Amino acid sequence: MSAGLFGLLDDVAALARLAAASGRATVKAAGVVVDDTAVTPQYVHGIAAERELPIIKRIAIGSLRNKLLIILPVAMLLSQFAPWLLMPVLMLGATYLCYEGAEKAWSSIRGHGYDAAPATEREVVNGAVRTDLILSAEIMVIALNEVASQAFMPRLVILIVVGLIITVVVYGVVGAIVKMDDVGLRLADTGSRFGRRVGRALVAGMPKLLSALALVGTAAMLWVGGHILLMGSDRVGWHLPYDLVHHVEGQVRHGAGPVGAVLGWLVDTGVSAVIGLAVGAVVAVLVHALPFRRGGRAAG
Repeated sequence: MSAGLFGLLDDVAALARLAAASGRATVKAAGVVVDDTAVTPQYVHGIAAERELPIIKRIAIGSLRNKLLIILPVAMLLSQFAPWLLMPVLMLGATYLCYEGAEKAWSSIRGHGYDAAPATEREVVNGAVRTDLILSAEIMVIALNEVASQAFMPRLVILIVVGLIITVVVYGVVGAIVKMDDVGLRLADTGSRFGRRVGRALVAGMPKLLSALALVGTAAMLWVGGHILLMGSDRVGWHLPYDLVHHVEGQVRHGAGPVGAVLGWLVDTGVSAVIGLAVGAVVAVLVHALPFRRGGRAAG
């Protein structure tokens, strides 16, 4: 009886550790999730209202296929047989995040928005799923890096849980965002003065919400990408950048009293974002200088 009880307690403790590891992995990927949430509503812009949720459902299913059938097997093989490749792959993905963040920042400065949505639902879904593949790969690799020390089965379970949670959260939020204006229109037609005010506020607030999400998503990409590069450079042997930032952060934490922890985090976050912007800008310049890129634009 006591042996069974201790076995049960051990199983409960293992599940608790697994849940905690899943939570840490999910939180680490939050920066990419914010951008994923900000990008996806653009794909249903201009689509008939009754088709918005079905399209989002199809994109969400495609996202799950990306995570569980494509990215997960590759990530598990990588972590099992070539774990030393995990950090370089993570840094490569971080460089892409920095590039995307720098491109979006430059587009915002120039006043250019997202391209118009494709004409057909199939093109909308295919385009969104392709974009999701890149973002999901970065999310899953970030999560994998957080649980790389776990055994094979716990690692597999954690990545599946992270993939499911991320997909449900992102596309649940996206679904709520794209239907917010419809809810607002219905409220605006009610007999209640308060309902009409809320409805008009929802309709008027949608563009501002999307703009705010895009801004936060861009900042999150630069921060997450820069932070991964900062940590990764230390892991692969270039210690100076990380040591400098860590030293400044420590000085701020210990010298700023009660708000030291917050200010220290802001220092780390700000420096990471600056690193991300600098790296992204360099990559963007190189990409735009490529001959085939110029040729493609000339043909267009």
